[in-house]
Amino acid sequence: MSSTLAPAPRAATPAAAAPLAPPAGAGPLRRHWPLLPLAATVLLLLLPLPAGDATASGKVTPADAASLLLVGVCALQALRGRAQRLTPLAALVLGLPAVGLAVATATAGDPYAALPGFVRYLQVFVLVPAAVVLLVRDPREFRLAAGCFVVLAVVQGAVGVMQYATHTGASYQGENIRAVGTFGPGDVMGMATVVAYGLVAAAGVALAPDGTVSRRLRTAATACALVLVVPLVLSFSRGAWIATAGAGLLIMVLAGVRRALKVTAALVAAGVVLVGGLGVGSAMMAERLTSITQVGSAPDQSVIDRYTMWAAAGSMWQERPAAGVGLKGFPAHRDGHSGLGLSSGSDTAGAGQAYIRQPLLSPHNMYLLILSEQGLIGLTALAGGWAAVVVAGLRRLAAPDPAGRRMRDCGLVAIGLLVWQLTDFLYADIGGPSTVLTGVIIGLAAWWAIGSRDTLEGAPAR
Repeated sequence: MSSTLAPAPRAATPAAAAPLAPPAGAGPLRRHWPLLPLAATVLLLLLPLPAGDATASGKVTPADAASLLLVGVCALQALRGRAQRLTPLAALVLGLPAVGLAVATATAGDPYAALPGFVRYLQVFVLVPAAVVLLVRDPREFRLAAGCFVVLAVVQGAVGVMQYATHTGASYQGENIRAVGTFGPGDVMGMATVVAYGLVAAAGVALAPDGTVSRRLRTAATACALVLVVPLVLSFSRGAWIATAGAGLLIMVLAGVRRALKVTAALVAAGVVLVGGLGVGSAMMAERLTSITQVGSAPDQSVIDRYTMWAAAGSMWQERPAAGVGLKGFPAHRDGHSGLGLSSGSDTAGAGQAYIRQPLLSPHNMYLLILSEQGLIGLTALAGGWAAVVVAGLRRLAAPDPAGRRMRDCGLVAIGLLVWQLTDFLYADIGGPSTVLTGVIIGLAAWWAIGSRDTLEGAPAR
């Protein structure tokens, strides 16, 4: 009798989980609409900016506005219970930098002057990465985001190649041939950065194991990666070349020896045709490559300036080792810590802009910039988190997980992009419109490395 009086067992929890996922028949726009601000953050960098706005302090670009919308959509989805859940490690890695930023702002000589820096760092290194981790639901959405990087790179690269061919680019050795895309001569690293992002993303897809992506997508990704080598070369950016070579080598090693050999052979053949056969920037590129090995024996003025600012950053850190001189404090303290070898600025011209002398307001090394302005507290919080993401990402790539094997292309793209960024930080720091993409890249890498396992396996989360 007692068994007949017992309440019937409840069904498992589909009713509770149903609101988290869109209806099965929902269209692509309804399923993926929260990713629209993410796509806009990347693709709005196709828009040209007025001369002088590329690096002007305090300017909010359309891509920055889209990133704020991305954060707002993430907050809305979280309130509705339709965002991903952060793992404890992800919450620690993405949230800890905010503590270091708050300390550096509060202890700055002029906290009000440091406040814009606090907002910018919070946007790039905390809010945007967290929004990406919370909004990207599955490998398909990750691939959509990576595809936006490739589209941006192809269009900006095409503009850059046209600038080189028509002598309408930025000034380089007396000729207006440097490919800068729509970023202009005030941000000569902008095009090189986004082209390298697209090249690395395409290479990750092209080198993915069989069964992860379709043959058509792999062929398209291979073609894009090879084509993007041309504008990258014509950017004459030594730092971007080094970072791309390092990230590309890592991706090839992770993808396997056989695929690495095939890609290397294709790149060598493309280089012979483009540089040897067609003469694409051959003389100037050879000179630029040679200059990389001369930074210690016969450095040019740009390298001398960089060494001098690196020394200045180190001197600032020695003065205030724990919390640094405060966000946005490097320009104010630069002259008091610099030697006589520092020039007054760098010359920029061409690409529709008159001659301008750009002041040197940062050490052009992200790690030294953080160390000088935020001290050991800030460097540990930021760089320590990046290192944790790299290690966790490599471990997830190496794990014998069938679900992970099916989306190995996402891992190759995520780790390749983050390693590119961390290598480039040895020669550059944040600044310019493309800075917002740094936050997107950290978010994609964190999604792969320390995101929810259910999300990585493609389980519905909305």
